Amino acid sequence: MSDKELAGMAAVVTGAGRNIGRAIALALAAGGASVLVNARSNKAEADKVVREIEAAGGKAAAHLGDVADQKTAQGLAGAALKAFGRIDILVNNAALRREKHIAEMSYEEWREVMGVILDGAFLCSKACIPALKRNGGAIINIGGMSAYIGSKNRAHVMTAKAALVGFSRALAHDLAADRITANCVVPGAIETSRPSTSLTPAHHLTHGTITGERGKPEDIAAMVRFLAGPGGRFVTGQSIHVNGGAFLG
Repeated sequence: MSDKELAGMAAVVTGAGRNIGRAIALALAAGGASVLVNARSNKAEADKVVREIEAAGGKAAAHLGDVADQKTAQGLAGAALKAFGRIDILVNNAALRREKHIAEMSYEEWREVMGVILDGAFLCSKACIPALKRNGGAIINIGGMSAYIGSKNRAHVMTAKAALVGFSRALAHDLAADRITANCVVPGAIETSRPSTSLTPAHHLTHGTITGERGKPEDIAAMVRFLAGPGGRFVTGQSIHVNGGAFLG
C-alpha cells in the first residue's frame, strides 16, 4: 500500500469509539480517507478518535447513534455527505457482545444484539449505497470467529455474525454492477479493552493461534484498509479470516 492510497475518499465506520473500530478509523485516515466516526452513545470516545485523526493531519467528524435505528443510519450517511461530500467506504463494525444461556435469553435480548449487528449493517448499507454508487466503493462487514467455531452463551451474537457472511455475499452480487465490493473480515482472538465486569469469551480461551500470540486491533484494521483501497478491487463476496491460524477456514 502507498502511504495515501485512500486520498480523496471518505469512510463511515460504525462502532468506532474504541478497540477494533477505533483502529479501523485510524488506519483508514492514515491511508488518506476522511472518516466519520460513529459511536452508540459515548461522545467522549468518538471525539477522542476524531482528535487523534486530526492531530495526525487527517479529517474526521463524529456522529452518535444506535445503528439499529433507521434514523441513525440515514443520519450517518447524511453527516458524511455534509462533511466530506462523498462516501467511498462503509465499515459495519458496530456490535454488542452479550453473553447469556439460550434458555435464559429473552426475545428482547435476542433482538437487541441482532438489531445492532445485523439490522445495523442492513440499514447503514441501504443508507450509504446511493453515495457509494457514484464512484464505486467498498462495504466491509466485521464478522466473528465464534460464528465458525461455536461458543457457549452467545447464540444471539453468533447468529448475527454468521448472517453477516451471507449478507456480504448478497451485497457482492447485488452491487457488482455498481462497482461496489462487499466482504466480511472475520477477526479471531484480538486483544481489546473490556469492562472490568466482563469475562473473556470461552472460545478465546480454548482456541489458540498458530503464532502463539493474540492479534491486535491494528491487524484487523490493516485488512480493512487493504480491501477499501485500490489493491482490493478484485476481492468481493469473501469472508477473510484474520486470526493467527486459530481457525483455518
